[in-house]
Amino acid sequence: MKLLVFLLIVFAIALLAIKIIFHKYEIALSARIAMSAMLVVTAIGHFAYTRGMKLMIPSFIPFKTEIVYLTGIIEIMAAIGLLIPQFRVLSAWLLILFFVLLLPANIKAAIEHVNFEKGTYDGKGLNYLWTRIPLQIIFIIWTYLSSIRF
Repeated sequence: MKLLVFLLIVFAIALLAIKIIFHKYEIALSARIAMSAMLVVTAIGHFAYTRGMKLMIPSFIPFKTEIVYLTGIIEIMAAIGLLIPQFRVLSAWLLILFFVLLLPANIKAAIEHVNFEKGTYDGKGLNYLWTRIPLQIIFIIWTYLSSIRF
């Protein structure tokens, strides 16, 4: 839920700043700025909470640390891509795919009670999914509407 609040606050700030600077509302641009900021924050989490994020990856997948770092880099690249007009649509589609591909890791984390911030197994469990799945859907819709459909 913290991510959604962050997304909405950055959206409101971007919307207001663009209105003040350009004297018009740019909803799609403000939404892309907010998503990009959120992606940078989540990417930082991949480097700050690597140990816990590794617990979310299924055991049969090798190179867990590298995957966690790579997904952090992907989030940073997506954040940049959403703000570059030539790459906006491609970045959005790839980001939507990324959000879908993250779902199994979130399901595993919920089933195993992973607390990715602590790197332990004392997380919220299945209650985590009741917020995370709708949140992923919101992120997908947000990305689609602000970057592809706008």
